[in-house]
Amino acid sequence: MIAILSLLWGGSFFFIAIAAREWPPFTVVLVRVGGGAVVLAGVALAIGHKVPRSARAWGDYAVMAVLANVLPFVLIVFAQTLIASGIASVLNASAPLWTVLIAHAFGTSDKLTAQRVAGVGVGIAGVAVLVGPAAFAGQQTSVTGMLAMIVATMSYGFAALWGRRFQSQPVLVTAAGQLVCAALIVLPLAMVIDKPWTLPVPSLSACAAMAGLAVLSTALAFVIFFQILAEVGGTNAMLVTLLFPLSATALGVLVLHEPLTGLHIAGGALIALALLIIDGRVWAMIMHRWP
Repeated sequence: MIAILSLLWGGSFFFIAIAAREWPPFTVVLVRVGGGAVVLAGVALAIGHKVPRSARAWGDYAVMAVLANVLPFVLIVFAQTLIASGIASVLNASAPLWTVLIAHAFGTSDKLTAQRVAGVGVGIAGVAVLVGPAAFAGQQTSVTGMLAMIVATMSYGFAALWGRRFQSQPVLVTAAGQLVCAALIVLPLAMVIDKPWTLPVPSLSACAAMAGLAVLSTALAFVIFFQILAEVGGTNAMLVTLLFPLSATALGVLVLHEPLTGLHIAGGALIALALLIIDGRVWAMIMHRWP
């Protein structure tokens, strides 16, 4: 499921690249979360799920929307106007580390261990190798941009912690409630800042990209994310951020016929090693069989 989620969220960069040529950021985010909310709410109601009626439930969804959607989406867009994409990719890959630290600080079952810290460190190194030195050579460098990216990844860590309260709920209801709240929060921002009614009619390719972003990279992706969160916890769920660059590279090679380099292979190997270290089962099996 983590591999599938990495493809869905990694593929969002393709969709955003197309849509952002014609639509401003807040409008892209609004269509993304709004479209995802419509799809998931429709499916949830169609199969018989009830709309939550308590104010507390919707308050929980609103907090999750801010932590998992609104705050990180806005900060990442802002950060990428100030720093090179390679630096942003590496900083984004630190999300599992923040998740481990936050979970440990708040006393959850996801405790801080040397194994997990080592695994995340190897994974970040793998991302750095994968994106290559050329990605760090961009002229756009800003401490503000890097801080924005770090706050965004910390927000994902808090989202993984907050999302534990939804483990007993149907994943469709949780994902739909979160996206509905995210859309309601982003709507006034898009209206005031982007004024979407003044924008030209988008092209067919931009509309198709936004449909893919809303349905695949948002609606379906968050259903899978909450399922992972319920089964293996926040730290393992956020390992998907290590796979973003790997998924993007794989899509580039397979779809756009981009070249596959030695750095890509080495970075992918380090990321795979990081996942094995954090998972721990292979290491435990080796130690168990060690004479």
